[in-house]
Amino acid sequence: MSKNLRKHIRTKLQADVKVSHPNIGEARFRTGDISDGGAYIFADDKALPELGEVVSVQVQGMGAGEAPIVKMKVVRRDKDGVGLEFIDEGD
Repeated sequence: MSKNLRKHIRTKLQADVKVSHPNIGEARFRTGDISDGGAYIFADDKALPELGEVVSVQVQGMGAGEAPIVKMKVVRRDKDGVGLEFIDEGD
């Protein structure tokens, strides 16, 4: 049996997000889950930055006003998408 070494509990959540990066521009994706430490987004055959790259992420369609834009780092890639980790603005 494998041991779960994650620091944060994941919650299944499907939300539309806009991801921005100088090399890919802006693209829309859908989350698979989210935690206090980050989120997983499905790639849907769209180009994504490489491991270690920092992207700007904004949840879309929240209703009243725009959601904040947060910085996240690509920390995992697989055949379906990428794992993103929240980072501090100073990182």
